Amino acid sequence: RSHVRLSAGRTEMSDELQALCFLAGANSLFYGERLLTTDNPETDRDKQLFERLGLSMEQHVETEKPPQGRACHRV
Repeated sequence: RSHVRLSAGRTEMSDELQALCFLAGANSLFYGERLLTTDNPETDRDKQLFERLGLSMEQHVETEKPPQGRACHRV
Protein backbone atom coordinates (compact mmCIF):
# COMPACT_ATOMS: atom_id res chain seq x y z
CA ARG A 1 0.00 0.00 0.00
CA SER A 2 1.31 3.44 -0.89
CA HIS A 3 1.20 6.47 1.39
CA VAL A 4 0.69 9.97 0.02
CA ARG A 5 1.77 12.08 2.99
CA LEU A 6 1.14 15.72 3.86
CA SER A 7 4.09 17.10 5.78
CA ALA A 8 6.02 20.39 5.82
CA GLY A 9 3.98 23.53 5.24
CA ARG A 10 0.73 22.34 6.81
CA THR A 11 0.79 25.27 9.25
CA GLU A 12 0.32 27.51 6.19
CA MET A 13 -2.55 25.40 4.79
CA SER A 14 -6.19 26.02 5.68
CA ASP A 15 -8.34 23.14 6.91
CA GLU A 16 -10.22 23.35 3.61
CA LEU A 17 -7.02 22.93 1.59
CA GLN A 18 -5.95 19.95 3.69
CA ALA A 19 -9.43 18.45 3.21
CA LEU A 20 -9.02 18.82 -0.57
CA CYS A 21 -5.66 17.04 -0.35
CA PHE A 22 -7.33 14.08 1.38
CA LEU A 23 -10.13 14.06 -1.20
CA ALA A 24 -7.47 14.06 -3.95
CA GLY A 25 -5.80 10.97 -2.50
CA ALA A 26 -3.54 11.97 0.40
CA ASN A 27 -3.82 9.30 3.08
CA SER A 28 -1.09 10.16 5.55
CA LEU A 29 0.35 13.10 7.46
CA PHE A 30 3.12 13.88 9.90
CA TYR A 31 1.98 15.14 13.29
CA GLY A 32 3.78 16.19 16.43
CA GLU A 33 5.78 19.26 17.40
CA ARG A 34 8.26 19.45 14.52
CA LEU A 35 9.20 17.81 11.27
CA LEU A 36 12.97 18.28 11.11
CA THR A 37 13.14 22.09 10.76
CA THR A 38 9.46 22.86 10.16
CA ASP A 39 6.74 23.22 12.78
CA ASN A 40 3.65 21.04 12.51
CA PRO A 41 0.11 22.04 13.54
CA GLU A 42 -0.84 21.22 17.12
CA THR A 43 -1.89 17.59 17.63
CA ASP A 44 -5.30 18.68 18.98
CA ARG A 45 -5.91 20.72 15.81
CA ASP A 46 -5.17 17.66 13.67
CA LYS A 47 -7.53 15.52 15.77
CA GLN A 48 -10.29 18.13 15.37
CA LEU A 49 -9.71 18.27 11.61
CA PHE A 50 -9.91 14.48 11.31
CA GLU A 51 -13.11 14.46 13.35
CA ARG A 52 -14.68 17.16 11.14
CA LEU A 53 -13.70 15.23 8.00
CA GLY A 54 -14.89 11.87 9.36
CA LEU A 55 -11.38 10.39 9.17
CA SER A 56 -9.72 8.09 11.67
CA MET A 57 -6.11 7.28 12.47
CA GLU A 58 -4.33 3.97 12.27
CA GLN A 59 -2.59 2.83 15.42
CA HIS A 60 0.93 4.22 15.75
CA VAL A 61 3.64 1.56 15.83
CA GLU A 62 6.87 2.52 17.59
CA THR A 63 10.15 1.75 15.86
CA GLU A 64 13.55 1.32 17.50
CA LYS A 65 14.37 4.99 16.98
CA PRO A 66 11.19 7.04 16.43
CA PRO A 67 11.54 10.02 14.08
CA GLN A 68 11.01 13.57 15.33
CA GLY A 69 7.71 13.83 13.47
CA ARG A 70 5.26 10.95 13.68
CA ALA A 71 3.28 9.64 10.76
CA CYS A 72 -0.46 9.24 10.94
CA HIS A 73 -2.32 7.27 8.30
CA ARG A 74 -5.96 7.49 7.36
CA VAL A 75 -7.92 4.26 7.64
